[in-house]
Formats: sequence, C-alpha cells, structure tokens
Amino acid sequence: MDYLSGFGNHHATEAVAGALPVGRNSPQRVPYGLYAEQLSATAFTAPRQENRRSWLYRMRPSAMHPPFMPYAGQAPLGRPAFEAGAPTPNRLRWNSLPLPLEAADFIDGLVTYASNGDFAAGVGCSLHLYAANRSMVDRAFFSADGEWLIVPQQGRLRIVTEMGVMLIAPLQIALIPRGVRFRVELLDDVARGYACENHGALFRLPDLGPIGSNGLANVRDFEAPVAAYEDVDRPCELVQKYQGRLWSTMLDHSPLDVVAWHGNVAPYLYDLSRFNVIGTVSYDHPDPSIFTVLTSPSDTAGTANLDFVIFPPRWMVAEDTFRPPWFHRNIMSEFMGLITGDYDAKAGGFAPGGASLHNMMSAHGPDVASHDRAVAATLTPHKIEDTMAFMFESRLPFTPTGWAMETPLLQGDYDACWTGFAKAQLPTQGSDA
Repeated sequence: MDYLSGFGNHHATEAVAGALPVGRNSPQRVPYGLYAEQLSATAFTAPRQENRRSWLYRMRPSAMHPPFMPYAGQAPLGRPAFEAGAPTPNRLRWNSLPLPLEAADFIDGLVTYASNGDFAAGVGCSLHLYAANRSMVDRAFFSADGEWLIVPQQGRLRIVTEMGVMLIAPLQIALIPRGVRFRVELLDDVARGYACENHGALFRLPDLGPIGSNGLANVRDFEAPVAAYEDVDRPCELVQKYQGRLWSTMLDHSPLDVVAWHGNVAPYLYDLSRFNVIGTVSYDHPDPSIFTVLTSPSDTAGTANLDFVIFPPRWMVAEDTFRPPWFHRNIMSEFMGLITGDYDAKAGGFAPGGASLHNMMSAHGPDVASHDRAVAATLTPHKIEDTMAFMFESRLPFTPTGWAMETPLLQGDYDACWTGFAKAQLPTQGSDA
C-alpha cells in the first residue's frame, strides 16, 4: 500500500484519474459530478504557517444526513460513569484493561480514564483505552471534540478513513484529524490500546532548538494515505462524539466516499521504531522532553497543552549517573501507558495495557527495587531493549472519571512501591566528618 509522506505537508491524491480539479479548489463543475468540500482544522484566518485545511472531492455532500440523535448503543464513552469525577492529588495506577467477553467493536470498546480542559473552550484532552473483539461493520465514527491519537497495544488495525486506508500495529500510531470519518477493522481476533483525544491546538512536531535540524521524530516518517473511496449503497450508522456525548444518525450509503483530496489536514501513520533518540554521552541525563514525538502547544510558550512522549529502546552510557528516571515533582501532569516490555523505573505492577497517573506536583519516581538496583549497578554501556512506554503529558491536571476511581483495575496499594527506602545516614553533628 502506498502512502504520502511528511507531517503537515500539502498532499494531493486521487483514486480516479482526473478526479482532482486542477487550478481551482471549487470549480463550477467538479470532474465526474463530484462535490467539493473544504475541511478546516483551524480558523479561516489563522496565520498561513498555522493554517490547516484540505479540499475533499466526494460522491455525495457530507451534509446529506438526517438529524443526529443520542447514541442508543452500549458504548461506555459519554455515559455519566465515564465523565470527570472529583480531582485527586493521589498517584494512581491501573491493571491492564481486560479484553471483552461480549461482542464489542472500537466504539463500544472505548472507556474513558481521565480528562482535563474544556471541549467548548478548545483546551485539554480526554484519555481513553479501547478493547475490542470485532470490526466496525456498516458504521463510521468521528469526533467533533478533537483529533484522535490511537496507540495500539495488542492487535493490528485497519483504519478506513474518508481520505484513505491505514494499517497499523503495536509500536505504530495513527493520528485522525477532528471531524474526519473513519472505521476501525480488526486484523487479529482482539485488539487493545490507548486513544488520546486532543481538544486543544493541533499536534505538531516539537521545535528542536539547539538539537538542530535532525533528530526525534522526522517529518519524512509520517505517512498519509492515498485517496480511496467506498461506493456502497446500503444503510450505514454514523456516530459522532460531540461535547463529550455520543450521537448517531443513519445514512443510506457509506460516508467514506472521498474520491480525491488535497491539503494539509490528513490522517497520519507513524512507526515509533523510527524515532531518533537523543541522549547524553557524558553524565546525568537530559529532561524527558527529549522523547517528545508530538506536541500540542498552549498559549504559554514552551508549556504544552499536551505532549506525546515515548520511552523507546536506547543505549545508556552516562558515567557516574543514576540512570533510571530520577525522583521528581513536575508542573506537568503525566498519564502513562505501556505498549510492550517493562518500564525501567518500575520493577513490577505496571503492565502492557495498564496505565498510571501522576498529577502536577505529585512526587514520583523509581520504586525501591529499581532504585536499589540502579545505585548498585556497574555502569558499563548497556541497551534498554524490548520495551515501549509512553506518556501523555499536560500542563493541566487530569481528573479521573468516576469509573476509573471505582473499577477493580485500580491498584489500591500503588503507594506501597515507595515504602521502605532506607533513611540516609548523616555524620554525627559536631564530628569532623
């Protein structure tokens, strides 16, 4: 399958030769009787370097639908138990989300763990996990509340969007722009993973500053799909997330009928193994911001509405250095997930498909076993392998949902991993030591 490359670049693609108008975005007569439609991800008057929009040429206008009604399905998403509960300063950790026992596709397998900000104000994000055992059939989904970053942990997915098809597997991610219709099909018996819904400024690559022009995630490694369309005339349910709730309507055709498109709003696929890790080759280690793949900036320069950060395989070579993540308290709030392997700051309890939450100024760091092992280690160069943890980090505190605070997946003994550190032994006062 062919893809177009380059995050945020202008793309042009057509599934039928001659379907893409030349020289005009909205000519009086679009080729083949297609309908021109502009998809705007930013305000019309956003500065040119920030402006994101694409022109779609489709078989029917997307405006051609009956009224949306409250969703009548079984999806937990948008139900009261999965809305924000009471804020908590406590450190939280959850066991792996179980795979479903009853039939559940991507929509009905979504559960919300935490959120911050405000849908209507366009700030913050919502954090979901999904567990599914069937493909979406004759229905599509989109969010009016934000763009979606999908992080598979188990099972391959075929994501069919208005703008083309993407195949993703664990250790890859997919970014779906706000408003873009898509369907999730399973390529394995079950699928589980994480989904971050960004309500704020659009994700982009972070500035590199003194790093220079290369490193971290590179533009050329982000792949947008080529145009593909469905010419299907049978009932299809269209589900949307709007202001935190699910709504649906029935169409008599597939809404994934875009024959050609051009612009800089597009779904993207990225392979996390292509991330170019930056690190120290002397002593200490830089802040974890060097692991940022994507960032959603806020109105305060250098302080993100949301960052997507990964902790991939990498060489550790620093001398006279405590190599795992150090103890810290942070102005940012951190929601972590684990795709595969172990996380080097935890000896146990943090499993693939699980999650943890450390809100702002919540003290955290390695557990006792990880600390003691790191202090006693012989510091020869070694490579951390077979692991991939990640973090959604925000300047706003996360509020867990009512479900997240009541589910038996919540580990009631999480604080115990920081119990048992030996007290430092200081010289006796008044001694010459």
